[in-house]
Amino acid sequence: MTNTLTITRKELLDVRRNRFLLVVLAFVLIAVVISVVVSAGQFRVKLDEYTAYVSALTASNNSATPPPPQLFPLQLLRGSVEYLEILGALFAIVLGHGAIAKEKQRATLQLIYTRPVGRFALPAGKLLALAMVWAIAVTAVFVTVLATLAIVGHATFAAIDMERLLITALTTWLYLVMWTAIALGLAALTKRLSTALIIGLVLWLTVVLLLPQIGDTMDPDNQVPGGLFASLQIAKPDEKAVLAHFSAFDTARNALEVSSVTKHFERFTFAVLGIKDQFNQQPLGVVWAGVWNNAVSLWVAALAALGFAFATTTRTALMRRTS
Repeated sequence: MTNTLTITRKELLDVRRNRFLLVVLAFVLIAVVISVVVSAGQFRVKLDEYTAYVSALTASNNSATPPPPQLFPLQLLRGSVEYLEILGALFAIVLGHGAIAKEKQRATLQLIYTRPVGRFALPAGKLLALAMVWAIAVTAVFVTVLATLAIVGHATFAAIDMERLLITALTTWLYLVMWTAIALGLAALTKRLSTALIIGLVLWLTVVLLLPQIGDTMDPDNQVPGGLFASLQIAKPDEKAVLAHFSAFDTARNALEVSSVTKHFERFTFAVLGIKDQFNQQPLGVVWAGVWNNAVSLWVAALAALGFAFATTTRTALMRRTS
């Protein structure tokens, strides 16, 4: 335990001296703030259009006034979550890779292993430090998002909204730690550091971008803004009847999507935040009943990534010379 904490302190000092992390955090903060501002602006446009429409109805002596558009602040976080799932995963890979790469490049591993270091002290110490770093980063991001929603969106938050934000923040933290553990394990396992980084980036490209995008493209309801069935004014029962004729296709499409852990992360956080209309303003118990399988899949993937990092970050693998 003492060795683990010593390595944790060393890693935290290294991170504190690393300006790259501060640049990355600033970049992510700017991205999520812009996303919230743009979403709030789009809602104001809808509200102005509604006001103009109601004024036109009043001028024509028409008393049939449609309900005004409602602002659900947490739904404005769709873009922010997407930035975190894509850019966050990429930066997590770079951070995890760097935790091992610097030791190999500086030849400090030989010094570390001259001491009686435990079997899992090195991976445990580094992962603990990086998990703390991600906890600080995620807290900073969500506090910034909360402030932006309050200032720009003039939003007020109930206790349930804070619970939803906390669950989303914890899920985001777990997702980022998972990618960091994968990158750390790859850097320890492969003989060349460049090979580990390339594998990590290919994995990120496949899991985060390609598989979810292919699944979304195969969904016909995503090909029209607002949804194909909604644009055709097809009711939900009729929509299900239509899809029943393409059940094999839809099963294959969904299987392709859920093969990506990023899609599980997205579906769970979108449901918790109410970004998906079917879960908007629903109790958390109802949300959990609908997406518990996505949460379990994410936890299994995270535990597998941690197990991979511990299993591969061995003295033998780390001391292997590069060719």
